[in-house]
Amino acid sequence: MTEVAFHFNAPDKLSYACRLLRKACNSSAQVVVMGAEDLVAALDATLWTFAPTAFVPHCLASADPDTLRQTPVVLGQGTQVPNGLPHHQVLLNLGSELLTGFETFEKIIEVVTLDEQDRASARLRWKHYADRGYPLVRHDLSLKA
Repeated sequence: MTEVAFHFNAPDKLSYACRLLRKACNSSAQVVVMGAEDLVAALDATLWTFAPTAFVPHCLASADPDTLRQTPVVLGQGTQVPNGLPHHQVLLNLGSELLTGFETFEKIIEVVTLDEQDRASARLRWKHYADRGYPLVRHDLSLKA
C-alpha cells in the first residue's frame, strides 16, 4: 500500500522541492513530480540554477521513453499521473488537488506551505487518504528550522 507523507509548513514549495529532489537523487530514488503547469515550469527552470555545484537530472513527462527511463526525476503537469511512466517509487505532489494514479507509487509526498488555502486543501487530501486506510506520516518543517 502506498505510504503518504505530508511535509507541512514549507516556506516555499519550489526551493523545498529542489532540496527534496536533490536528496532523492543522491539516494538514487526515482521521482515523478506533479503540479500546475506554471509551477512545474518554474520548478524546471529552478532545478537548473538553485545550487551552483549540484544538478538534479530531470525531464518532462512528454520526453521519449529512453529519456524517461534514464532520468531520475520526471516532471508532469496537472492532476492525472501520465500513463506509461517508468517510475513508481516516489510521487511528489506540489499541487492542491488529489492526484489520480497515486496508488501505483510506493510513496507519495504532499508538500504544504503556510498559505491557509493550501493548508485547507491539504486537510481534504489527508482526510481522503485516512478514510481509505493509507498509512500517513506527518513532517512538520517548522520544527526543523
